[in-house]
Amino acid sequence: MSRGGHESPQKVFENAQRMKVDLEQHLARLSEIFAARGDYIQTLKFIQQMAGNAVAQLSRLPVWREATVQLTELSDQTTYVEYYRWLSYLLLFILDLVICLVTCLALAKRSKCLLASMLCCGLIALLLSWASLAADTTAAVGTSDFCMAPDIFILNNTQGQISTEVTRYYLYCSQSVSSPFQQALTVFQRSVTSMQIQVSGLLQVAVPLFPTAEKDLLEIQLLLNSSETSLHQLTAMLDCRGLHKDYLDALTGICYDGIEGLLFLGLSSLLAALAFSMLICVGPQAWKHFTTRDRDYDDIDDDDPFNPQARRIATHNPPRGQLHSFCSYSSGLGSQSSLQPPTQTISNAPVSEYMNQAVLFGGNPRYENVPLIGRGSPPPTYSPSMRATYMSVADEHLRHYSGEFPA
Repeated sequence: MSRGGHESPQKVFENAQRMKVDLEQHLARLSEIFAARGDYIQTLKFIQQMAGNAVAQLSRLPVWREATVQLTELSDQTTYVEYYRWLSYLLLFILDLVICLVTCLALAKRSKCLLASMLCCGLIALLLSWASLAADTTAAVGTSDFCMAPDIFILNNTQGQISTEVTRYYLYCSQSVSSPFQQALTVFQRSVTSMQIQVSGLLQVAVPLFPTAEKDLLEIQLLLNSSETSLHQLTAMLDCRGLHKDYLDALTGICYDGIEGLLFLGLSSLLAALAFSMLICVGPQAWKHFTTRDRDYDDIDDDDPFNPQARRIATHNPPRGQLHSFCSYSSGLGSQSSLQPPTQTISNAPVSEYMNQAVLFGGNPRYENVPLIGRGSPPPTYSPSMRATYMSVADEHLRHYSGEFPA
């Protein structure tokens, strides 16, 4: 029941108490007026007796103040918990989404620092997801136990506060179950009806003889009409159909929509936990891949124009002057001492052709101190000293083979 539904019977009872007090005042004045007529005095005593009987019947109706307070506290606590549960789940799902997006950004940028941070956050999110899954499972199991036999649960928890007859009347609300308030309401109705009949008789018989009694009799008649209206309101309040419909709607919301929502939340938590488990497992592999790639870059000369890192550095740090090639001529003496006889057949292509091709490729001839013939590299160009050395080595090599294989 709502709080208003519990206070209305109490309000009707208080109105009946005030009606009895006002009725006694009017009856006292009428007793003075009808002092000479004993039959009228007996009628007034009967009306007073019926008023006391009606108030006594209303006092037997249960008020359930303690149950009202408990239900109100339970409703407030449920609203409080549900609000923070909704807020916590919303924040958790937002955190999961942010971690996934930032992790994708870390993989795209190959950022070790960002990836390590997201792995730590993913571990925390994984623990939160498992805790959420445990809470959802516990709530779903507890709710399912309640939905197996909700009537028995309510009967056991209201025992000692509300009579079993009243609880069953509202839980089942069938034609076979009679209202526990029917007797009290019937007696109240009969008492009010009897008083109205007596007052109507006095208005017809006594007023012509005692005109001063008309005002008090009309006031009593208004009080009885107001009491009858309150009785109809109380009968409607105590009827089981309205409360039973609210009870069935609450059961439908808890046992169907509520459990279904808990299952979906549990499934979401499970998927999030699996996703973060995969993230934590794949993260170290991505870390190793980053480390291996950086180690491969470390093996390449920083001045190599084909090195992606060098390209990025050159993009951010443009050269201030003319950049020499990675294979520029360093010193003629060092190049002569570092030459070794080639092991493959040397091409007799003129060196000038290589230099012309180099001019076509780069715009300026590049001077190298090591021959690149046989390596599949672009045609090199040579410095003058390098050219002389190269020609001498080639001639010596040809003489050597000519001596071994004379014509």
